[in-house]
Amino acid sequence: MAVLEHTLGILTRPDNEWAAIRKERQNFKQVFLSHIPFLALIPTLCFYFGVTQVGWQFSGEVVKLTGSSAISLAAISYFAMLAGVFILGEFINWMSRTYGVKGSDEQKHYAGTALAVYAVTPMMLAGVFMIYPAVWVNALAFLLFGAWSVYLIFEGTPIIMNINKERAYLYSFSIVTTGLTLLVATRIFSVILWGVGVGPVYTN
Repeated sequence: MAVLEHTLGILTRPDNEWAAIRKERQNFKQVFLSHIPFLALIPTLCFYFGVTQVGWQFSGEVVKLTGSSAISLAAISYFAMLAGVFILGEFINWMSRTYGVKGSDEQKHYAGTALAVYAVTPMMLAGVFMIYPAVWVNALAFLLFGAWSVYLIFEGTPIIMNINKERAYLYSFSIVTTGLTLLVATRIFSVILWGVGVGPVYTN
């Protein structure tokens, strides 16, 4: 299965995999829909299981969320991840003009979306650690896998966007900055939702 091949390849041999991804004849919708909706299920399902079945300790007491509360939060997180990756891909495509990326609009759109999709793959896979929802475990996992995502962006941009390394460095820096901004915006949106009543409900 091509999706699984790229998922494993981007983790083990990123240079070769980026080149293979660039050569594929797909459009931006195909590369997005064949990958992200499935990968986003990993953190979503692991989060639900972790907060309802395992829980975390707070002042010596195990804390869990109710099933209905966990479903609501998991659903919001799932669609937020889909939207975040899609928007990141659109920003990459929009910035391609600034950094002189050559090719047809369709090819650039595919390349930008593919860069976003496969760069966030490690972050999606890190979601498996949410089965055990301890803050320090998840913080460490997302820090390590997030660092790998940043590396993939800097490594993949000159290859998949087919530009020289000098321009690719600035382009990659802009992509990382955009990604961090989207991450912060997602957290702010979550806080706003909590304030209007869509927040965690504990079992005890």
